[in-house]
Amino acid sequence: MARYPVLPAKTVRIRIGIGGWIYPQWRGTFYPAGLARRLELDYASRHLSSLEINSTYYGAQRPESFMRWHDETPDDFVFSLKGPRFAMNRRVLAEAGPSIERFLTSGVLNLRNKLGPINWQLMPGKPFDPEDYARFLELLPAEVDGRPLRHALEVRHESFRTPEFVALARRHGAAIVVSGDSDYPQIADASAPFVYARIMGTTAAEPLGYSPAALHSWAARALAWARGESPGDLATFAAPLAANTGRDVYLYVISGFKERNPAAAQALIERLRKA
Repeated sequence: MARYPVLPAKTVRIRIGIGGWIYPQWRGTFYPAGLARRLELDYASRHLSSLEINSTYYGAQRPESFMRWHDETPDDFVFSLKGPRFAMNRRVLAEAGPSIERFLTSGVLNLRNKLGPINWQLMPGKPFDPEDYARFLELLPAEVDGRPLRHALEVRHESFRTPEFVALARRHGAAIVVSGDSDYPQIADASAPFVYARIMGTTAAEPLGYSPAALHSWAARALAWARGESPGDLATFAAPLAANTGRDVYLYVISGFKERNPAAAQALIERLRKA
């Protein structure tokens, strides 16, 4: 069974996943009872189509770890990475160059073809400074050692909800992270050849994390993005960006009632498979 849909006559893919794969409450719920912990990544990567690695935000990972994660997952699997907090949690983003370079040369390229987007997440209290943010985006390389990179921008302050920020992201070909079902500002303008969404509304009351209606809505939005369209029910701040082809979609179920996130992600994969 395919873990992501390939749209007819398109090369785009919709990848659905969760944040990380190590969480004790998933043992016996998502992971079968008794599954060895060393096999959890293997299991998760065969029931989801992507994972967002959060540990890269908190500190450097060993080059051997990236190599092992590559080797333990299927050929068509993709990881996204959180950019390091040492680059993002600073007053002047334009001074993040050394931290960005250290991160990109720390072994992340050992993921090879399984290296997906890098999510550069700002703190909620960081407002939009157009000049500083423009200089920061200039520090994000389009490729490293011949490996093309995809950059996603997760901003968490209301001041970013402007056409100026959307135009800046488009100029650099970086995706604006779509924050779904959360208190963070939602900016759903397409700004890159791919879409990166993080949905955060799972609850304990729903066996699949989300209600059937909510799952249907997120599946429909993912399909619209993959067709190069813009869902009409999400907040945007600039004129639509025309797309001659579809867009790859990376959608992660995070936060909320975390115990339900794998079930919600799998339910979305199943709905998209049948679409």
